[in-house]
Amino acid sequence: MYSAENPPTDNPRVRVTDVRLLSDNWYRLHTTTFDLQGDDGSWSTQSRETYDRGNGATILLYDVDRRTVLLTSQFRYPAYINGHPGGMLIETAAGLLDDDDPETAIRREAIEETGHRVGEVTHVFDAFMSPGSVTERLHFYAAPYDAGTREHAGGGLADEGEHIDLVELGIDEALAMIDGGEIIDAKTIMLLQWAVLRGPFSGSVGA
Repeated sequence: MYSAENPPTDNPRVRVTDVRLLSDNWYRLHTTTFDLQGDDGSWSTQSRETYDRGNGATILLYDVDRRTVLLTSQFRYPAYINGHPGGMLIETAAGLLDDDDPETAIRREAIEETGHRVGEVTHVFDAFMSPGSVTERLHFYAAPYDAGTREHAGGGLADEGEHIDLVELGIDEALAMIDGGEIIDAKTIMLLQWAVLRGPFSGSVGA
């Protein structure tokens, strides 16, 4: 498993020369110095900070018959201090993998956050969300939901400080909320757009 302390060595144009741990208060923040070879063969020395919080997974729950999606709303302090009104973000259910594989992790997050125990899930794609500084790779999934998949009210884990509200929206309303700046979370925008371009609502938006 690669990390800041154990970087990959398969790129001969990258030579790591120094790694320092700055913080491990919650996750791990490192500063790394490395030499990078350019296309002209010359070498330059660069320094970067990397924040390692592990990898994560997210899932879009959808109901094709009712043309709805099930999202969450919770307070996000980083968004709050960067000017997002109230700090409340509407998002797809998501969480870190911990020691699980991505599908196991996202099934766990779905039941914890939304109260729905999903059946078959579709792996949509993977993406680095902020590769300039954050190491996290996010695994994207989608799955149908309905009254039969609901086991409890959801809301997250109180002992982890989660206070999550459920937000059920029509797919057309959700898309309009992207345009209006009400849905501003990247992973959620990506999954909603996938849903209408290639996913369960493709060819039916506005129908």
